[in-house]
Amino acid sequence: MNEMYNMGLSLHSWSAVAILVMIFVNLFFLISSQELARYKRVNSLYLTPLTMTILGSLLFTGIVMMAAKHLHFSIENIAMIFLGVVLIVLETKRLKALKYLSTKKEHAFNAYKPFARTILQAEFILVLLMSLWMWFL
Repeated sequence: MNEMYNMGLSLHSWSAVAILVMIFVNLFFLISSQELARYKRVNSLYLTPLTMTILGSLLFTGIVMMAAKHLHFSIENIAMIFLGVVLIVLETKRLKALKYLSTKKEHAFNAYKPFARTILQAEFILVLLMSLWMWFL
């Protein structure tokens, strides 16, 4: 039982690192991108599916770890559940704004960039703080 729990904890930690990397890659690609059509294409084909898959693995391993602890709710577990919901809501807002962004308007992408950058930076900071709390406390 301890081996399973340790393996699940390790997978959960690596999923947290992977989601940090994906948020950083999303942020880097947003900042370096100049064309809205290319950004939308890469985002819909590669970045969003990878990010959501990794977020799903993070949430799944968290649920498995809670089940292994017999659904014992601690402050850390409640904070992680809350963070998972916040991440889903923030990503949905960012992707919905990108979906309705017109490629025909000249400065639409420049207006979208600060909004998306703020969301991605908030996600990165939240996941980093939660990860540091999980790893060091």
